[in-house]
Amino acid sequence: MEAQILAWFENSGIYSVLLSIVLNIIISFLGIVPSVFLTAANISFFGFGQGLLISILGEAFGAIFSFHLYRKGINKVKDRITIKNKYLKRLQSTQGLEAFFLIVALRIFPFIPSGVVTLVSASSKVGILNYSIASTLGKIPALLIEAYSVQQVLNWSVQGKIILVLCSIFMVVFLIKRFRKKTRVLPRK
Repeated sequence: MEAQILAWFENSGIYSVLLSIVLNIIISFLGIVPSVFLTAANISFFGFGQGLLISILGEAFGAIFSFHLYRKGINKVKDRITIKNKYLKRLQSTQGLEAFFLIVALRIFPFIPSGVVTLVSASSKVGILNYSIASTLGKIPALLIEAYSVQQVLNWSVQGKIILVLCSIFMVVFLIKRFRKKTRVLPRK
């Protein structure tokens, strides 16, 4: 995926920054696609500092765009959304400074997917300006950690990358098995 994005950047010339931001907006709107591949491509193509800045801008614009679209469509499905996480429940019912700091915190900690935070924020009383600033401020530390990690992986030897891939596959298989075990339906007697 990263190689394909790098090829697109090379072919788009001076529009590569705009392409990166547009791709980030699409990823943010989809809400489930991880942006780590795009961050890796940004760092590989633009360098660490500029790639990080472009990733921050892309994530910020993506979150704002998604918030706006989610808010327009949320009224149709608002009654069907059930929130179990206590922080997301709190976010949905708060506004102002409390909501601002809650969004910053939820963005910093990677335990809740970005798309879920955006969706719940869109269904809350949070204004778009408050959301935009809080979301961007919260994403900066997370993106710094992500960018640094990506840069370290890009500098690894082939053996290190193979070990990382094998560990990642193991973790995915483990998580899938664990999820299936938790969601298994018991037969009726």
